[in-house]
Amino acid sequence: MLSAASAFALAGNQISCERHGSGHINETYLLTTDSSREYVLQKINRHVFRDVPGLMRNVSAVTRHLARKASDPRHVLALLPTLSGDDYFLDEEGEYWRVYDFIPDSLCLQKAESPGDFFESAVAFGRFQNLLADFPAHTLAETIPRFHDTPNRYAALHRAVQADTKERYRKTRAEVDFALEREAEASTMTGMLSRGELPKRVTHNDTKLNNVMLDAHTRKALCVIDLDTVMPGLAANDFGDSIRFGASTAAEDEKDLAKVELSLPLYEIYTRGFLGECGKRFAEAEIKTLPLGAKLMTLENGVRFLTDYLSGDTYYRIHYPEQNLDRCRTQFKLAADMEGKWERMNEILLKIYRSTNEANVAVGCTRPSEHYRSSRK
Repeated sequence: MLSAASAFALAGNQISCERHGSGHINETYLLTTDSSREYVLQKINRHVFRDVPGLMRNVSAVTRHLARKASDPRHVLALLPTLSGDDYFLDEEGEYWRVYDFIPDSLCLQKAESPGDFFESAVAFGRFQNLLADFPAHTLAETIPRFHDTPNRYAALHRAVQADTKERYRKTRAEVDFALEREAEASTMTGMLSRGELPKRVTHNDTKLNNVMLDAHTRKALCVIDLDTVMPGLAANDFGDSIRFGASTAAEDEKDLAKVELSLPLYEIYTRGFLGECGKRFAEAEIKTLPLGAKLMTLENGVRFLTDYLSGDTYYRIHYPEQNLDRCRTQFKLAADMEGKWERMNEILLKIYRSTNEANVAVGCTRPSEHYRSSRK
């Protein structure tokens, strides 16, 4: 660890290096030198990310692009070069290391402590989209291939149902039926992309509040962190995953489904912050798909939890035997609640889009067919 740190162009000599943050994939350390400079040292998990050089090319290209446009240096992560001028260090054991400048006077929250915190996360991810709108997304590597390919997630579910290796299908028939009733709709955005109706953009793909740094004093958004999953994708997926995680009224593994619903006030707060930063960058078709992105990201995550449960809990870490099934059920309940609030979700979107664009722009609303409007029992 300390020998890896010595490969980088640090200001001063190392005086401490301690574990930092709550991430579960990479090993993260806070490194301090005798020059009072602080850095974030990370060992990248090469078992999760199979193409670390490609990943680091993504991170380097995106952060440099952001740095050229950012009004405040704290609005973007800054990679520290190695002594040889590289963006990462490969040690003798085949482990990959990188160093970022630590962002001073900042904080990272695991969950919103106020609606204002959620709004600022929207500002951060909206600004991220705005500053990267002219970045050539096709030049980025896919760090996790087919990550938000919802039809591919359904294909995995079909295989898990057919194999039924743990004989759990009988217990999950209601959940499987719920998912399959919505399978056709799940390919809506991937179909639009393949027909050229939606552009590929630089997307973060893990748009949770804990991937946003806030100013420790003002609680205003500083920058987006955890850029390992930055790759080409759809803007609606980033918007949708934020709504799925941040505008739900319950925990992801809540057993009491009566507590699970979409908070329209939180949905409106996030939509206002997000579109206020990047709404003018999006084509009409993208704006129209934002609510659909919220539903499909929720549905996709439910399908992934269900698939993992059927397969014997081989992907997601669980703390009790039925946790993946509980996670699946909360996602499906949330998706069903979105269906029941579909008209209102689109009305809120249209109102905010018009106000942020300062014009009475006529934007139609995507509407799920009646087949998809049934709620989960």
